[in-house]
Amino acid sequence: MRFETAPGHQAQVDWAYIGADEEGKLYAFVLVLSFSRLLYLEFTRSMDLPTLITCHQRAFSFLGGVPSTLLYHNTAQVKRPQGGLHPLFADFSAHYGFAVRTHRPYRPRTKGKVERRVDCLKDNFLRGRSFAGLQDLSQQGRLWLEQANRRVHATTGERPLDLLPREGLSPLSEIPPYLLCLRHSRRADAEGFVHLASVRYSVPPQYVGQPVVVVQQEQRVQVKLGDLVLAEHPRGAPGASVATAEHVTALWQQTL
Repeated sequence: MRFETAPGHQAQVDWAYIGADEEGKLYAFVLVLSFSRLLYLEFTRSMDLPTLITCHQRAFSFLGGVPSTLLYHNTAQVKRPQGGLHPLFADFSAHYGFAVRTHRPYRPRTKGKVERRVDCLKDNFLRGRSFAGLQDLSQQGRLWLEQANRRVHATTGERPLDLLPREGLSPLSEIPPYLLCLRHSRRADAEGFVHLASVRYSVPPQYVGQPVVVVQQEQRVQVKLGDLVLAEHPRGAPGASVATAEHVTALWQQTL
């Protein structure tokens, strides 16, 4: 039995593995508003929880609001194997005020609207397509997404873009931005750096060998000892060493 959803009530979310290129695996994050069938699409290199949250934030911005319920696959990225939501995702969903629902195992047709969109993505967009890396794929995907949302939907008989104003989503203007902060326990090495995601971040040399907490935000990284902020850096690219000149100078002075 086909189930139709009231405006603004639900969006369905899914991941799809779409292959790999020279730099690694590629995935598609897909979200569909169940009433209007408006689609959001984003390509990523990872399916981890921080990436999932970031994709949601960009999807809400694209939609201009937040639906009251989001339906997911019964996945460990959202739910823990022992039951209950992952604490970080529970905090994120509470911040934006949406309920989290997952379909029963081995019953993907419960979220058939997004499943059909994933099939359409693979058959109509990706099949036979060439691209030069993630950025190029993302640019092509945005053009395809714009066309998809302007096309008359076979079930509703209307364009998703025209139905979007009737969704009545919770406006983002009433919700402050969610700051994604991940905490990692580290120990400052002998050179005065802590390591996080293949990046080295400097700390004052007097804290060499001490256990610290690295707080990872979207654009910044903080190194803390209790409530004391030892260092703050912009997030670096994998393989980089991000250092403050004062930290390097102080370390050299100690070694003279």
